[in-house]
Amino acid sequence: MKRNQGSQYVETIVIGGGQAGLCVGYLLAQQGLPFFILDANRRIGDAWRNRWDSLRLFTPARYDSLPGLRFPARGDEFPTKDEMADYLESYAQRLRLPIQTGTRVNRLWKDGDRFLMTAGEQRFESNNVVVAMSNYQAPRLPAFAKDIDPAVKQVHSFEYRNPSQLQKGGVLVVGVGNSGADISMDIATSHTTWLSGKESGFVPYRIEGFMGRFLMLRLIRFIGHHILCMSTPVGRKARPNFLHRTTPLIRIKPKDLSDAGIERVPKVIGVRNGLPLLEDNRTLDVRNIIWCTGFDSGFSWIDLPIFDHLGDPVHDRGVVASAPGVYFIGLQFLYSMTSATVNGVARDAEHIVRAIASREQAGAEKEDWNERSSEAA
Repeated sequence: MKRNQGSQYVETIVIGGGQAGLCVGYLLAQQGLPFFILDANRRIGDAWRNRWDSLRLFTPARYDSLPGLRFPARGDEFPTKDEMADYLESYAQRLRLPIQTGTRVNRLWKDGDRFLMTAGEQRFESNNVVVAMSNYQAPRLPAFAKDIDPAVKQVHSFEYRNPSQLQKGGVLVVGVGNSGADISMDIATSHTTWLSGKESGFVPYRIEGFMGRFLMLRLIRFIGHHILCMSTPVGRKARPNFLHRTTPLIRIKPKDLSDAGIERVPKVIGVRNGLPLLEDNRTLDVRNIIWCTGFDSGFSWIDLPIFDHLGDPVHDRGVVASAPGVYFIGLQFLYSMTSATVNGVARDAEHIVRAIASREQAGAEKEDWNERSSEAA
């Protein structure tokens, strides 16, 4: 088949070099299938490396390995975000996965039987495309954030690293998910801190304790991996809540927040005189706001009719039936509750790589049949 002039062709292109994309790459290599990984970051692992400094994983190292390379830490240790980033970088290097970093794909579309991608001046072409990215790519801010007094420093959790970024004075953290709770604890030792909103539950035990490490974590992992999945009625019923609801607090408990001197306040609903307005009609005179208000999918660069009315890709275990050759991995609850986690991504990757292998085999058989038919004619 004729290829577009100026395009670099690879049979399968994986967009995203995080744990999902690397896992797919390793399994494609094991199958002997040609592929190439494109990643927007300067270094593999930067998606972890560029998060706040105190971040640690919620799972101990024994559950944080990808296929082909063990995580280099004691099994019961909870890795830091930098240790996870370095592991991913080492994974790509030691397994010699073909990757091009610093390459942000800004458009994906279909031309005939091929998929085309542009990344700045570069152009790529493939038979298969794996979008290996979470559906939380674009930081979300409330519309009224623009009305906050310019003297108040505003930071989204995506940009937050440590308290040195903040001005002197009080800090309002908006959003009581895991990010909001972790960041509040991080800054409470150096700043007066308010935390706005209400958590959607919390894990009632310490994940670092014996109960968490050796009993409950294994039970929850089993439930999240095998029960809360798309092959069970309870999993299919639970999935919408996991997609569009804040995750319960895992490491931090409400008592930890109060013990740290963090004042809980109602939801922020707007702005009055340049200051954040709370649901109880109070305003808070703060010098900093950290918005832990989540992310949008950020898939506007995908120019294919494969999304529902909420902007979520329509797929079956990551396989997009309406656009054969397009696959997703790394999405929240792609197949199970563990799909977006380091310890759950391998199963999804195996399913997708099997689908790619089957498609390529079918294509090769069809091409061979056409050639033989042509020769016979």
